[in-house]
Amino acid sequence: MIRKTTHIVRFFAVTTIAPVALLALGALFGGLWAVAGFLYMTALAYSLDQLVALACDPENPEAEFPDANALSTVLALSHFALLPLAVWALSNGQLAFWERLFVFFGMGLFFGQVSNSNAHEMVHRSDRTLRRLGTWVYITLLFGHHATAHVRVHHRYAASPRDPNSAPLGMSYYRFLPRAWIGSFRAGLREENAMRARAKPSDLHPYVLYVGGAVACLVLAFVIGGFAGVFKYILLAGYASAQLLLSDYVQHYGLRRREVAPGKYEPVGPGHSWNSPQWFTSLLMLNAPRHSDHHAHPMKPYPALELTDEMPQLPRSLPAMATLALIPPLWRKVMDPRVARLEQVPEP
Repeated sequence: MIRKTTHIVRFFAVTTIAPVALLALGALFGGLWAVAGFLYMTALAYSLDQLVALACDPENPEAEFPDANALSTVLALSHFALLPLAVWALSNGQLAFWERLFVFFGMGLFFGQVSNSNAHEMVHRSDRTLRRLGTWVYITLLFGHHATAHVRVHHRYAASPRDPNSAPLGMSYYRFLPRAWIGSFRAGLREENAMRARAKPSDLHPYVLYVGGAVACLVLAFVIGGFAGVFKYILLAGYASAQLLLSDYVQHYGLRRREVAPGKYEPVGPGHSWNSPQWFTSLLMLNAPRHSDHHAHPMKPYPALELTDEMPQLPRSLPAMATLALIPPLWRKVMDPRVARLEQVPEP
């Protein structure tokens, strides 16, 4: 069993670490390296999804995956190295404009799809060091409050009106984005304050860390690249956070839990999240597209997440559907009928 789980984690390692080298070379030398990093995160990922179906389900989905924790640590450390490197490359003036464009979008896609997925995985771990690493990845993306809001708000209220990160039917991504960012900040703060009022902890309020850490990161960006560095850093962090919220938008769009009593909803089930089976982007995003199983078992390690027939399936990979969501009329044309068909399925 240990040999098999190690073999599974190698797929995740190769897929997620390969772009780190390409993106770093692109930031340092530009040219074809910058193009290669961008193409890895876009065209190659989509093409491999279409060409190959790879089964990676372990025999025991509840098994421990120590190698997965090691990979998460490596990816977090890689993120902490790539982010200041990206700010430097984008603000020092050594790269041509077209090279900076490829570096920006390649790095931004990595931070949005790999770093966010990895941080999401770590904030659910029982190990305190991994949780802190995941929280700091979010903080460096100026989105630290997500470490609280995702765990204590989204997982509790997903697919209900009480979750700002679950989009109702008909809402466009452009309406959803500010609603989710501001709403999750406020909802997470309420949860933290309520919990601290009950337990009266003596440690630092997490929101002080989230805001203070973001300010420290902005100061570091200024040291690296001056005001241009701060501006490029905010753009990178905003782009990455927008992708995280785009993922939330796609994975819960239009799905709603039944209200069984005033303010109370049925338990979150497999039918309350959209999933995608494409293998390469699942590896790249640490199985984040297997979203229903994650909501059912938040502490389950990412290599163990599964798909079943009862889980709603997106017609294309999660990144492809996220791209479609940027065009609201086409998105609604594809997804609204699918939501309607799910609502017509009789209760078991």
